[in-house]
Formats: sequence, C-alpha cells, structure tokens
Amino acid sequence: MVALLKILSLVLGHLPRMFVLTLGPVLGSLVFRLDKKRRGVAIDNLRRAFGASLSNEDASRIVRKVFSNLAVMFFEFMRLPWLDEKRLDALVEFEGLSHFDEALKKGRGVIMCTAHFGNWELLAIALALKGYPLDLVVREVDDPKFEEFVSWVRTRTGNRIIYKQKAMRKLLTRLKENAIVTILLDQNVTLREGFFVDFFGTPACTNKGPALLALASGAPIVPVFIRRTARGHRVEAFKEIEYGQTGERERDAEEVTRRCTKFIEEMIRRHPEEWFWVHRRWKTRPEPGKGLQTARG
Repeated sequence: MVALLKILSLVLGHLPRMFVLTLGPVLGSLVFRLDKKRRGVAIDNLRRAFGASLSNEDASRIVRKVFSNLAVMFFEFMRLPWLDEKRLDALVEFEGLSHFDEALKKGRGVIMCTAHFGNWELLAIALALKGYPLDLVVREVDDPKFEEFVSWVRTRTGNRIIYKQKAMRKLLTRLKENAIVTILLDQNVTLREGFFVDFFGTPACTNKGPALLALASGAPIVPVFIRRTARGHRVEAFKEIEYGQTGERERDAEEVTRRCTKFIEEMIRRHPEEWFWVHRRWKTRPEPGKGLQTARG
C-alpha cells in the first residue's frame, strides 16, 4: 500500500499547479455540499467566534473557502516529496526568518508556535528546505501503512517526527541540542492535557505541553505562520513571545498558553478562511461543579 501511495504521489505531485488550483476548488465545493456534518461544525464555530458581526452569507463564503483550501492542500501534500529549493523559491516567499536566527543564538532551542493554518504541511517542508529543520510533534495516524507514507512525506527534507505520547523527555533533549520543536496549538484536548484559556471570547481547552516545555527548558517561543497569496504562499516568522517565571509552575504555564493562543486568534481574525474551522475546537468543557480553569491577567 505504501508503494501505491508513493506512486499516486508521483502522479498527482507532478500535475501542473494551475490544474490543481482549478480542480481543488471544484472538489472543495462538492465536499462542502455533501459533508453536512463538517460544514455544520465550521459554521457553528464561526458563529461562536464572531457572533452577530458575521452574516450568514459571510460565514458560508468563509466555509466554502476553507473546504476549497483543504482540497487544494490534498494535492499540494502529494507534491511535497518532489519539492526542492528551486521550486520552493518560485512558490513561497519568506519574511522574518531572522527571528529564528536570533532565538537560536540563545542555545536553548526554539519552540515554534503555529496552528492548522494555511498549508501547515508545506510550512514544515519549506522551513526545512530553507535550513530550519523541525522536530514535529504529531499524533500517530491510526492506519500504520498510511502513517508510514505520511511520515515519509514529512521527513524527506530533514524534519524529524516525535510522537506526542510521552514526548516531553525527547523534546527536552532536542531543545538542549538547539533544535526547533513544533507543536500545533489550536486543537481541542482533554481536561487532563490542557488549560482553559480564552479563544474568541469562549474558554477553550488548550494543550499545556508547549508551555510546560518552554518553562522547563527556557526555550524562546517563535510564532510562524503560512498563508496563501496570489503568488503562492507566504511564510512569516514573528518576534518571539515573551514570558516569565514566577515560580508558580501551573500559573506560569497557563499564562504562556494564553499568550500563544491569543497570537493564533489574531492571525485567524486577519485571515479567517485560512484556519481549520471544521474541527470542534470547543468540544471539551469543564467538569460540572469544578468551574473554569481560566487564564489570569
């Protein structure tokens, strides 16, 4: 099966880009019409996030664009194994990579703050080709054969895979080696795994792992995002997110999580069609009678 997927990647990965940009939206529009469940989740999420300020027409337009982007992203994922630096320069523009350089000079590694935004799979490949290989913290795909294929795509340019189960020790070791660790921070997690922090005005259970990792290592946190442009894609790295340590570990970790989540929210507000609205971001709720564990300040 893995061999067949690689052959499929070879075929789809060499389709002309304009053909992909034409076919993707057509398929995305079809899925938008047929997948009522995910369409409903996305529209409900948008209404929760933007309330009455977003019309039904605008919500529908954004969700259509999300489905279109995801369809295009499928074809783009198949192109990733065949991407080289020459093709990359024609497809992706970069800004702010000096923020990586400044952070790496500290010698404590870097924690990259990003989200399921734009083509996040291309983001990892593009940075590796530019000389910034990443340690990607991911959940293992349920199908072992498909997992093998996906890992093959993700690691062909020098990135490393670290599975999230019991990953903290490995990540601390990699940060000591001045590596760049990437954990996408915009997904719902269980009560045990997260803090409730504000996200579009509603507390959302958010992975505490990156914050705990930052506090344990002293690694700087650098936000990096990719979005679509008329030319192709734009990768932008931003100034590191400042954080301190008061000695109250849980409180400090909660504050770091809040700051990272706020940055992600600001990016989504600027480009709402780029985010993964089909995910049930507010699914986990506080246990009855225990109240919200929300960020202070």
